[in-house]
Amino acid sequence: MKYFIYHIPGKKIGVTRNLDKRVTQQQGYAEEEYEVLFVSDDIDQVSKLEIELQKSYGYPIDRIEYKNLFKSNTMKINVTEQTTTFPVHILQLKEYLGSVMGLSWVIPQGDRFTLSGRNAEWILNNAMKSMYTEDRCYIYNEAFKKYEQGMFAKVEPQEEDVAKFELIRKWAEERGIYKSGDKKTQYVKLMEESGELAQAILKNDDVEFVDAIGDMVVVLTNLAHLGGYKIEECIDAAYTQIANRKGKMENGTFVKEEAFSNYLKSKTETL
Repeated sequence: MKYFIYHIPGKKIGVTRNLDKRVTQQQGYAEEEYEVLFVSDDIDQVSKLEIELQKSYGYPIDRIEYKNLFKSNTMKINVTEQTTTFPVHILQLKEYLGSVMGLSWVIPQGDRFTLSGRNAEWILNNAMKSMYTEDRCYIYNEAFKKYEQGMFAKVEPQEEDVAKFELIRKWAEERGIYKSGDKKTQYVKLMEESGELAQAILKNDDVEFVDAIGDMVVVLTNLAHLGGYKIEECIDAAYTQIANRKGKMENGTFVKEEAFSNYLKSKTETL
């Protein structure tokens, strides 16, 4: 089997077994928009060289070597009564599923699932990043079972989102954040995470981009709690304000109607 190290100038260096499917179909780059740097049938050699090239070109470096990401015999999924967890970061899930197509697993309730192109799409749409380790993502078995039975196609997120905020608060409580922290410390933490988000945007690092936004949500959840509110209440209050707000886009930013009128007035006076 041949492995290709490909280079999308200014974007990334990666490895794939199928250039057309991975680079053109999935990432949207035509053949003339990328180059092949190396080809080999030695996965160990390719995995090490990919990391070296990423470093030399100054691109984001993969946390997991390619050979470890796709050794399905050693990287097993973890099945519990509630969830099925996949051994990769959520941003790497699509290629991982493609590498283990046809894989079957049995949940404790006795139901057997077999990975196919059809249900892989559902998994991609409904998988959630583990809050305990960044190199794992999971789905809920009951929701997947109902999808397989044709009962519904996508999980409704509202109740799950609320449950996640409760888990964040429980996590923070257990670690003494609410006992020893305050609004000021959490605000400082929020600014730190904001800086990491800025770096991720500048480096075009999708993994760090997702991580930073998730971390900011966690900090905001704790900040709201320390201020005597639930983040759900803050979100509801904000949505109530913006639900019927009117305005226009100006220089890439949405400006509400009253502010936009003032903006136009100031521009006219300047002219």
